[in-house]
Amino acid sequence: MPISYLDHHLALLAHLRGILVALGDAEQVPEESHVLFLERFDELLELLEESPEQNLYLGQDLLCQVIHRYPQIGHLVPRDLLWWFAGDCLHFMPDEEIELFQDLEERRFAAEENGMEFDWAEEKQLLTQSR
Repeated sequence: MPISYLDHHLALLAHLRGILVALGDAEQVPEESHVLFLERFDELLELLEESPEQNLYLGQDLLCQVIHRYPQIGHLVPRDLLWWFAGDCLHFMPDEEIELFQDLEERRFAAEENGMEFDWAEEKQLLTQSR
């Protein structure tokens, strides 16, 4: 059974948090500000579980901060998160990638309209292979 759209993104955020923790453990960033940033990141995770739609802007802000504060891991930020949070995050995606995610969203909405299950990761893989 495919995981929900929200759960998919929460899992990616948990993965990104693991990368951020490892970055701090490697002492590649100032510890005090990094700890505070991780606390804000954890707050975001809690808020998204409670009410995702109301906290997408906060997620957008924090994800942009990840890229600006930690440029050494920018390439490790899951692209799905950039798309999900949208707004300023889209500035970090090339046009071809945006087109891929637009196609994915259209497929997801079509599946939902027809009462069908939609596996975001599987559909993304299929679309990527067909391009």
